[in-house]
Amino acid sequence: MSVGAGLFVTGTGTEVGKTIVAATLARTAVAAGRRVAVFKPAVSGLDELGEPDHALLRRAADSAQSDDQIAPYRYGPAVSPHLGAELAGEPIDAGRLREVARAAAAGADLLIVEGVGGFLVPLALGPPAYLIRDLARELGLAVVIAAAPSLGTINHTLLTVESVRAAGLELAAVVFTPWPAEPAEVERSNRATIARLGGVSVVTLPRLELSEPASWPSLELPA
Repeated sequence: MSVGAGLFVTGTGTEVGKTIVAATLARTAVAAGRRVAVFKPAVSGLDELGEPDHALLRRAADSAQSDDQIAPYRYGPAVSPHLGAELAGEPIDAGRLREVARAAAAGADLLIVEGVGGFLVPLALGPPAYLIRDLARELGLAVVIAAAPSLGTINHTLLTVESVRAAGLELAAVVFTPWPAEPAEVERSNRATIARLGGVSVVTLPRLELSEPASWPSLELPA
């Protein structure tokens, strides 16, 4: 099942800037005059303070999508999606995810999808297990990897690069965020090393003021 034009944002793990990258991609496309829809299969941590991921995505895309149309599964505890589903007593249905994603794409020029955690995070344990990787493969979108620029990122990022390619998906770019105004030698080296060993473009995104989308820079990916 291909949903047409779009990008799938995954990450090297949790808290590495997936939502920031996805939101900036959406905002960049909107600024270019495109109709953008956003989708995230599951959101957890709603019990914590702050703007939920799906709300930030909606705001960035200037979208009128409802919560259910963006994130069909939403959980209060900050846990992995399969555990959130277990605690809620409602398994995540892969068919429902596909239907919601397809409906979102149908009303837009571009679909921006944000995964949950890393590329191999399970949405359902099965059998058979259903991972973020499986959803990405079904949607058929080019993948963007969000990664931290700090020490330790080389291994995590290259493993994710290999996993995306092993799934038969196009890898659009790696995005390092937050990229400091004055990067240290280790950060510059990490960027160059991943680009060389991974054979992938590594672009950067600075820390954003999330309350002011008009101040966000464009995030242009290599053609």
